[in-house]
Amino acid sequence: MSGPPSRDPRQVPAAVNDENLLAAHEKLLGHQPDDRANYRLLPLGILFFLSGLILFSATYLNRYAGHFSATIYNETQKPSTGAAAVAKIDPIAMGKRLFNTPGACVTCHQPTGEGIAGVYPPLAGSEWAQGPEDRVLRILLDGLTGPVTVKGTAFSASSMPAFGPSGSNWSDDKIAAVLTYVRQEWGNKAPPITADKVAAVRAQVADHGVWSASDLLQVK
Repeated sequence: MSGPPSRDPRQVPAAVNDENLLAAHEKLLGHQPDDRANYRLLPLGILFFLSGLILFSATYLNRYAGHFSATIYNETQKPSTGAAAVAKIDPIAMGKRLFNTPGACVTCHQPTGEGIAGVYPPLAGSEWAQGPEDRVLRILLDGLTGPVTVKGTAFSASSMPAFGPSGSNWSDDKIAAVLTYVRQEWGNKAPPITADKVAAVRAQVADHGVWSASDLLQVK
């Protein structure tokens, strides 16, 4: 007579035999389909689009950013119509620079405008420098030769060179600026001279040539 079945787990028959176990292993070790190899075009398209956008932005900023200059990116700047702004030039500053150019006025008349005693007449306090516009313009355009009396002193050692077409050929703006500077520097108090006035006198005396003091005294 047999007894009840043993409950010892060591005696419980295996749920899976050796053949089933080997088959399961072979299935796990076998070739598995690689679903991740199926690339999608959408992420690649987004990547290329963003790369192109970055390249375009960098090129645009490099060309039109103006190096982020403070003169361009000024939040306090008033709106403009887009027309080109013309910088205003101070005629006194321009005239001073021209006067002190090596080989120009400063060579004879000196930075102080006092000239050289007995040789070059002064411009400071000069009745010629502060005299009629038509007269002083003729001197600068065509030059002056012969004796001239300035502030009661006679000068005859040298001639004043021309700065018009027959000499240095300065523009109307340059001649107007340097004369405006001379007429308002070193205590001089004479009105400024405009480029339009220079052009008008230039047209009047185009073929005259160098002037003498006696001829100039006739110009009022």
